[in-house]
Amino acid sequence: MPRLTTRWKPSLFLLAALPLFAQAENPPEGPAYGPQLEGFKYPYTLKHFSLQSQGKALQMGYMDVPAQGKANGRSVVLMHGKNFCAATWGDSIKTLSEAGYRVIAPDQIGFCTSSKPDHYQYSFQQLANNTNALLKALGVQKAVVLGHSTGGMLATRYALQFPDQVERLAMVNPIGLEDWKALGVPYRSVDQWYERELKLSADGIRTYERNTYYGGRWKPEFERWVDMLAGLNKGPGHQQVAWNSALIYDMIFTQPVYYEFKDLKAPTLLLIGTSDTTAIGSDIAPPAVKAKLGRYDVLGKQVAQLIPRSTLVEFPNLGHAPQMEEPDRFHKALLGWLDKPIP
Repeated sequence: MPRLTTRWKPSLFLLAALPLFAQAENPPEGPAYGPQLEGFKYPYTLKHFSLQSQGKALQMGYMDVPAQGKANGRSVVLMHGKNFCAATWGDSIKTLSEAGYRVIAPDQIGFCTSSKPDHYQYSFQQLANNTNALLKALGVQKAVVLGHSTGGMLATRYALQFPDQVERLAMVNPIGLEDWKALGVPYRSVDQWYERELKLSADGIRTYERNTYYGGRWKPEFERWVDMLAGLNKGPGHQQVAWNSALIYDMIFTQPVYYEFKDLKAPTLLLIGTSDTTAIGSDIAPPAVKAKLGRYDVLGKQVAQLIPRSTLVEFPNLGHAPQMEEPDRFHKALLGWLDKPIP
C-alpha cells in the first residue's frame, strides 16, 4: 500500500466551506484540483459535515438546497456515481427545488469534496451509515432517495438498511444490476486498481465515457465533468485520491446488491438509458463474458421483475446519465412518478 499523508483536521461542527472558484485560466493540460476538489466550483453552497468514523475525523461535503417553489414538505437525497460528484446533479437539484422539494446532495467519503482517508474499510453499509448521520444532523427523518450509477448500489443498500426512512427509491442507470464476479469477470486486486487509477488522464476518461456511457456520442457540456475527474486525479492529492478510488472499486466489485433487490420495500423507480454498457471489470473480462455484460436494455427489464413495487422507465438511445444527457425528458419522467400517490 502506498504511504499517504493524512491532511484532514477534526471539527465538531457543520461548517460552510469557503467559496470555491475555478482557475481563471486553465493550463493547456487542463485544471488540477486539491484532494477535496478544492478549486472546483459547485452549483450551490458547499458545506461540510464532520463525523467520526473508524477512529478517524472525517468530513463529508454536501449541498442542502431548500425548496425554491412552493414547499411540499418532502426531501430528496441524491447519491452520485463513481466517476461523478454531487455537483453533477446540478440540473436535478434546480428542477426538484423548483418543484417544491428540499434537496440534499452529499459527496460520499472517498469522493470529490469529502475526506480521502489513509485507511478505511469501505462498504455500502458504512457509506449508508455516514449518510444517515448527515441526514439526522440536518433533521431529515424521511426522504426520497435517488441514486445514479454506483449511487444506485448505495441507494439500494440505504433502503434495505433504513427502510422506515425511505419514502421512495429511484435509481438512474444503477450499476450492480448484475454480479460481474459471478458472471466470470476476473478479480482485480486493490494494488492493481491503484496502479490503474494512477494512470487516469482526461483523454482516457473522455474516451471511456464516450464509448461506454454515451454510445459514441459526446456533448460539449460533458467536458466540465471530465475536467472535474481528471483534475482531482492529477492534483496535489493524486496518490491519496487514487488509493481511495482503488478501495472503492474493490467495494463495488465484491459487494453485490443484486441478490437483495427482492427485499426492497419502498416503491422503486428504475430510470434506464438503454444505450449504456457500463460493467465493472469488462476491460479484463474474457471476450465471451464481456459480450454479455452491461446490457442495460435487458438488465432494466430483468431487475424490474425482481423488485416488488417497481416502475421501469426506459430512455431509448440515451446512455449512462440520462439526467445529464437529456435533462428535460428525464425530469418529466421523475416528477411524474413522484407526483403519483403511493399505491
